[in-house]
Amino acid sequence: MGFCFSDRVPLIFERSRPGRRGTPAPARAADPAELFGEANLRERPPALPEVDELTALRHYTNLSRRQVGVDTTFYPLGSCTMKYNPRVLEAAARLFADLHPYQDEASLQGALFLMHELGEYLKALTGMDAITLQPAAGAHGELTGMLVVRAYHADRGELEQRRVVLVPDSAHGSNPATSAMAGFEVREVPSDADGEVDLEALKRELGDHVAAIMLTNPNTLGLFERRILSLTEAAHAAGVQLYYDGANLNAIMGWARPGDMGFDVVHLNLHKTFATPHGGGGPGAGPVAVKAHLAPYLPVPLVEKTPAGYRLDFQRPKSIGRVRSFFGNFGVLVKAYAYIRLLGREGLKRAAALSVLNARYLKELLKRRGYRVPYDGPTMHEFVAQPPEGLRALDVAKALLDEGFHPPTIYFPLIVKEAMMIEPTETEAKETLEAFAEALGRIARRGQEDPDWLHGAPYTTPVRRLDEVRANRRPVLRWRPD
Repeated sequence: MGFCFSDRVPLIFERSRPGRRGTPAPARAADPAELFGEANLRERPPALPEVDELTALRHYTNLSRRQVGVDTTFYPLGSCTMKYNPRVLEAAARLFADLHPYQDEASLQGALFLMHELGEYLKALTGMDAITLQPAAGAHGELTGMLVVRAYHADRGELEQRRVVLVPDSAHGSNPATSAMAGFEVREVPSDADGEVDLEALKRELGDHVAAIMLTNPNTLGLFERRILSLTEAAHAAGVQLYYDGANLNAIMGWARPGDMGFDVVHLNLHKTFATPHGGGGPGAGPVAVKAHLAPYLPVPLVEKTPAGYRLDFQRPKSIGRVRSFFGNFGVLVKAYAYIRLLGREGLKRAAALSVLNARYLKELLKRRGYRVPYDGPTMHEFVAQPPEGLRALDVAKALLDEGFHPPTIYFPLIVKEAMMIEPTETEAKETLEAFAEALGRIARRGQEDPDWLHGAPYTTPVRRLDEVRANRRPVLRWRPD
């Protein structure tokens, strides 16, 4: 059993001792060969660690203390919305733990009611007409939305000519990826000097060869697209569908709606905007909401309210079909429903407003400490900064680990050199933002005085700086016995 401690504690990598045991296993009820078949038995016992129960307990407890998350530290990952979410929502999800998707509809009325009501809330918040809760994550929602757009153009007999999807150069990487997976050609649209989509450049790309435009608002620089109505009007005049990447909805929920901006389809990251803790591989949920003309193509089934109760509607001949088994990650849906009910309309608006206030305050603190903001307009929930001249974003990020903070997103968006994309969210206190700014200020000052120190950070973590190239090409993901 391997151990890994900081430099200040002796390194202990092996605690296994032959013959050491914890709680004894129960007596065998039958011969393993009879249970599993002789051909399925191992030739020799597995080389598992031999430890007592207390050693094993301490091992896993120590590992848990080395996990970094929003429960333990400030987690300002730009575009990821790593905000704290109330623990009461976990209790709400556990209320449905005994449900099974193969139950009869009559015994699932409470769950179907919740799904229907959640869908109505999300439609109201986005200004859309129909919704599916089925997609399992944001990128999955993007793919679903683009498949819906594809089905719409195919139904109109225009798919062969509409082969292009336009994507801003500041877009999330999943936008061109999901467009390509849906069978489209991706073309990049540049940003203008203000960091918004270059409207004239976009208009030059429009035509009957374009299927859709994918963008988020606010964009990945944290800027609200002020010409969004002109953009969507020009796109619709050319028969182009507008896709809204909901990754940044946390900045505007309750204040502005994608549907009112002219978007035709939107995905929402429930695991970012509406309560479920984000990261660690899931689970997530990426509902897709659409305008009425795209509703026939949504995945089956949809939850329908009838005079007799709630039912699952599978009779949708133009549907793109299922995109996930059963009806989505139901536990995530429960938490999002409870979160919306807990905050209400005014609470959601206040959360969005505080996310903008926190980001703008932190941006000003960093500017005073020598950090540059290349697109310094009226930023919303996040902003992109650069380290002081001569410093690298990677080095600053590594040094932040020694300060007890998780680094922000770095080197994204690609249009900003040495980018540090910072999103403090609405759940962080003013004192936390100030402490984070002070830490970045210390790093900048010392890094300029002693570049070698900065290049060697971090110094207090269990594992020092890795060879980034080797770690990606030859990752070591599991412990193996000698």
